[in-house]
Amino acid sequence: MLLRRARWLAALCLVPLAYAAVPKPAEWVPARWPWADVESLDLLRGSPVNCLLLAKSSPELIAAAGSRGIVTLIALQPGPNAAAEARSALAANAAGLVLDGDFADAAAAAVREAAGAAPVIELGPRSRMPLGSPAPIIGTDQGVWPGIVDEQDARKAGPTGSAWIDTNTGFVRAVRAWGDAAVWLGNRPPAGAVITRTRYLQAIADAAISGARWVLAFDPDFAARLHRRDADALADWRQMNELLRYFESHPEWRAMREYAKLAVVQDPAKGGLLSGGILDMIAVKHTPVKPVPPERLSADALNGATMAVNVDPGALTPAQQEILRNFTRSGNTVLNGPPGWQDAAPGAGRITLDQSELTRLNEIWRDINSMIGRRNLGVRLFNVSSMLSNVLSSADGKTVILHLVNYSDYPVENVTVHFSGGFRKATLLTPEGVSKPLAIYREDDAQGVDIDKVSVCATIQLEQ
Repeated sequence: MLLRRARWLAALCLVPLAYAAVPKPAEWVPARWPWADVESLDLLRGSPVNCLLLAKSSPELIAAAGSRGIVTLIALQPGPNAAAEARSALAANAAGLVLDGDFADAAAAAVREAAGAAPVIELGPRSRMPLGSPAPIIGTDQGVWPGIVDEQDARKAGPTGSAWIDTNTGFVRAVRAWGDAAVWLGNRPPAGAVITRTRYLQAIADAAISGARWVLAFDPDFAARLHRRDADALADWRQMNELLRYFESHPEWRAMREYAKLAVVQDPAKGGLLSGGILDMIAVKHTPVKPVPPERLSADALNGATMAVNVDPGALTPAQQEILRNFTRSGNTVLNGPPGWQDAAPGAGRITLDQSELTRLNEIWRDINSMIGRRNLGVRLFNVSSMLSNVLSSADGKTVILHLVNYSDYPVENVTVHFSGGFRKATLLTPEGVSKPLAIYREDDAQGVDIDKVSVCATIQLEQ
């Protein structure tokens, strides 16, 4: 892994000096680019998007993109000619390659050998993600399409009793608990769907509030309209770029970690890689939570937490079990999974829980819900049934960020937030350019602020 990272850096140093400044891999803002004509790059003027995934090598497009400081990667599909296609792509001066799909180990190794020093990004199954890798980017092509689940879906209420929201946030947070690599979600819009502006914005924000980047991908209808410069498609594209710019202009948010008094000890290689699991259930209840992989379990990892959920007690080593016992000896609470309960691992091609697993999870969820109760575990939110949130803290704890994403098709009004801690300043930030001071008031043993309206996304910045 360390050798691969060194090769990445060496490859980037070989970019011709005549080209514009090339962003570092951690700064790449990716999009699947469905066009090969140089004129299509005009759509990127003023856009944060600086990394294009191309289905085919186009020397003219690659050269034109490079002159503008835009990285081009060739997205290879599994097949017998992948290594040859890799060599052809690099001969056309592409900056790197993407293993886009489920490559066999031997085929992936052949592509990496053909790539030499050039970067190779893997967008394959979640179950094969190199968790904890020192590579600057790790990713997957598997993701749910964010949004409120249709009322006809059996999961619409689930164990939480709330309207269910399909989201990748729990999965992303489990992966990011392993390290600092940039996380890419390479899932595409559902086949045959025509995606509205709001749904595109929700997909971008769903990844971004947890520190990941969704690899922009257009449905065929939108791609055709945008390519011919349809006025409505251009307006949608401007809003998508506005939201991307909002998150990219705050790189400090990606360096922050979860602000939470509740920890979930769970192996990301098992249930943590599935959407709709415990992390997502807790998120639907807007309780701040931080995932802790057993391999990273320590007193420091539990610092600041007062409660912990030990999902699969039988999977812990004696040393790990002792860390949790010391946690309880300090006056904190640990909830263990039921005896004999084992955390589900993802099967081939599966990224969500099936109905039987949801039923089993209900055993744990009842106890978690009872333990959490109506306590303020850092933040409580009201009038947010169509929203998800994520709470992050700076290293010194003096700045806390609360991200809100609205998954409905209409704005949410009169949102109330209660938070613990002695904060002196609260600011509302939005992608539309709002930076508005919020009045902080006392509410029992907490502080509170009110927000008039949230369209798709908003952030509250709290400062001590």
